[in-house]
Amino acid sequence: MGATLLASIGTTNFALFSTNARSVVLCLFTEGDLRAGRTTHEVQLDPLLNRTGDVWHVALPDLDSSLLYGYRMGGLHQGRDKGAAAAGQRFEESCVVLDPYARAIIGRRSFGQLGPDLKYGQAGVLGAAPTWPQAAATLPAPGPPFDWQGDRPLGLLMEDLIIYEMHVRGFTWGGTAGVRSPGTYLGLVEKLPYLQALGINAIELLPVHEFNELEYYQVIPGSDQFRFNYWGYSTVGFFAPMARYSAAAVGGGGGADVVDEFKTLVRECHKRGIEVILDVVFNHTAEGNEMGPTLSFRGLDNRVYYMLAPEGQYYNYSGCGNTLNCNHPVVRRFIVDCLRYWVLEMHVDGFRFDLGSIFTRAHSQWHDVGAASEDAARDKPGEPLAAANGASMEPAMKPLADLGSSQPSTPPPPPAAPGIMPNAAGSPTGTPLNDPPLVEMISEDPVLQNTKLIAEAWDCDGLNQVGAFPHYGGRWAEWNGTFRDAVRAFVKGTEGPWAAAFASAVAGSPHLYRDAGTPPGDWWGAHGGRRWRGGRGPAHSVNFITAHDGFPLADLVAYNQKHNEANGEGNRDGEQHNLTWNCGAEGLTRAPRVLRLRARQQRNLAAALLLAQGVPMVLMGDEYGHSKGGNNNTYCHDSPLNWFNWDLASDESNGFARFFRALVRFRQRHPELRRGYYGGLDFHGAAPGAPDFGEASRLVAWSLGDGAGGGLYIAFNASHRAQVVELPHWPGRAWRLVADTSKEPPYDWLEDDGALTAAQMADVHAAAAAWLDDGLYALLPYSSLLLTSVSAPPWQEPAAQQPLPRSAAAARTRPAPATAPAGNPTERPRASAPPDRPAQPARASGAGSPAAAPQHPVLSAARTLAARIAGQRAPQESGAGLAHPHIVARPSLSPSSTLPAGTARVVACSGGFYNRAPRWSRRRCY
Repeated sequence: MGATLLASIGTTNFALFSTNARSVVLCLFTEGDLRAGRTTHEVQLDPLLNRTGDVWHVALPDLDSSLLYGYRMGGLHQGRDKGAAAAGQRFEESCVVLDPYARAIIGRRSFGQLGPDLKYGQAGVLGAAPTWPQAAATLPAPGPPFDWQGDRPLGLLMEDLIIYEMHVRGFTWGGTAGVRSPGTYLGLVEKLPYLQALGINAIELLPVHEFNELEYYQVIPGSDQFRFNYWGYSTVGFFAPMARYSAAAVGGGGGADVVDEFKTLVRECHKRGIEVILDVVFNHTAEGNEMGPTLSFRGLDNRVYYMLAPEGQYYNYSGCGNTLNCNHPVVRRFIVDCLRYWVLEMHVDGFRFDLGSIFTRAHSQWHDVGAASEDAARDKPGEPLAAANGASMEPAMKPLADLGSSQPSTPPPPPAAPGIMPNAAGSPTGTPLNDPPLVEMISEDPVLQNTKLIAEAWDCDGLNQVGAFPHYGGRWAEWNGTFRDAVRAFVKGTEGPWAAAFASAVAGSPHLYRDAGTPPGDWWGAHGGRRWRGGRGPAHSVNFITAHDGFPLADLVAYNQKHNEANGEGNRDGEQHNLTWNCGAEGLTRAPRVLRLRARQQRNLAAALLLAQGVPMVLMGDEYGHSKGGNNNTYCHDSPLNWFNWDLASDESNGFARFFRALVRFRQRHPELRRGYYGGLDFHGAAPGAPDFGEASRLVAWSLGDGAGGGLYIAFNASHRAQVVELPHWPGRAWRLVADTSKEPPYDWLEDDGALTAAQMADVHAAAAAWLDDGLYALLPYSSLLLTSVSAPPWQEPAAQQPLPRSAAAARTRPAPATAPAGNPTERPRASAPPDRPAQPARASGAGSPAAAPQHPVLSAARTLAARIAGQRAPQESGAGLAHPHIVARPSLSPSSTLPAGTARVVACSGGFYNRAPRWSRRRCY
């Protein structure tokens, strides 16, 4: 399909599918004529000679490769023609439509460039608006093949990926990048060393298929800014790379130059060990609803390519005006052909499918009825039409209702209407399918077998398939929105079942991808999706806390409410449910306490993302703290709101950027954080092996071994109270501090990178060891901790250690009960226990219990001090303007304060609890 050059005979073959067209004209243009709105030459196709089945085709010799082409399609239009045969038809012979298989498209040369204003109806002139200039496909050109320089697929394991979601234009536009070709594929190539140094090994490009950035172009009310389709989730050409992201197009190059520039980007990424994943939008197109423009599919065969109701209205499962008829045989063949092209010809490594659940919905299928059938249908409107195979089928009249828990597994049949019927399996249009043909076709395609497939497993009509997207033997991973919500809610200390949810999230969401059970309220998982639940691993969970839609990381901790006034929609747009906390002041502030807490919470969120099992996805700019000023819906802004700020990213004084880079490097060095299987995580609470996942819990800790005697200990305290934790005891091993987010930079991460002198590093490790040697650590409010296991020095061998309390030893060997403890708020399997191990009994008070056991003297002193500190605390979070304390109130301690005899001095500092003797800590104390 498309235009194919037969170089050996100097002929170009054109092939196009349309089952309902009555005439086809091939239109050829020079670029000058295209700008003027006129065709250079037209070729009328003869249906007797140039049609085979439903494929229209013609071969033309000796064409100049600089020519462009499109098609005029003749046929019925339901707006002007009468009868059932016209329902759903939208042929518009005055429009030149694009070939959906076009490999390159030329419409305008520069991003945001307006086209000519050409009025419809003028003789010999193609009508076009400045914001919708006429576009045409380029012809295949002879010439040497692209030099891939031996490029081969990297074949990185899914669990080893650190994905970076990014925008091609925004990454190098705005004046701070310092590249030769800002806003282009080549500009991105110039900045690949930055991504490589950051530790990124996969980039997920926001849509790079050809789209119209001026689709929404108008002045934003109340400003001098214009509204753009900046993200690009509104495709015009699926085979064509976005031309205005190309330095070649801006410089006057042809379609082949645009394609080669994109190939250069992929090749150079692979040289640096970076895979390329495309965010693709096969759920809808830029043609919009019934009032939208005719660009391609609508004018080629509207009935085939779109999901339609009987009177020709568009189903809108995408929320963008139309829905591609994805499971129609012709459409699914088109989608697979497109994916194959990007893998074979462009060498991309994977795809993220926007609103992927639309792939699982039944397609609409039209049936041409004669006058007799039409009359019969009119006489008996409640009777189903007869399908071609004689089976009785019910047509679909409207989209399915909200898919809540009350939705039946088989929707009731809608009344019949002439002209449309369900698919061949009898499923009404839009029904979620247990075994969707398109998803199976992609999963089983031999060319795509080693391609990474990531589903956004929901759509805009309430179908949520997270954890149960049809995966055909684990071929599909999923964007895990459950991870996002659990981490955001827990880290800010939200009341409710968030400790259990957070523990499951950092364990790789086994309740979604390992367990076959269905969580409460999961309609799809309890019905058609039951067969797809369980049987997968942590690498099928693409974990993210932020994405292009919504708040960036810095704004999650600075705003309680969205502030989208700059979009010109009265702040009505954008997500309402954001799970954010401003830490005491809304937006910009100079309050030191608020700023310190915000910085700490940013570090906590980053740590949760990069220390969790699963595949982390980082949003462009989060690594240096990019802010959008509280706007959580910046789809329409080609402005600094969305542009990467290279000055901030390269600022050596940016402590968060250093912390983030260190986290990425740490994840790369520790394969125990990147397991492809479940297991090996032991969850803890204030004592080892005794996690508390109740609704009041704000402490989650876990340890995991590295298979060589070592491992990690990770803990999060999401409370406004300090918390002393007793660490797991591993014979012959000692714990060494890596990171404590309560500390100010550069003390928040201990690494030999030059930020700290050797003397400073030794001092901090010595202070921490005074606690760690006793098997304890104190977590300040809203902080997280990372320890690594090292070989114990001789004086710390078990024989020389002070005995721990009997309660602690008992906690390590306590047998698992037959059933999980009561009080599990989520009722998930083993959710009240560590997600990867048997449930542990609750700690009870009384004789022989931990509460009644003799206390370790340092532990007793530390807990006494923590209680005193937490006694003075700020109000609880209860809405905008009310703040948690960013750090607990100053304790009534002084250098002359005394602690129980026989213990060292315990000091509460901005960097955590230090056990220092004989002098008072010189660090700032509270």
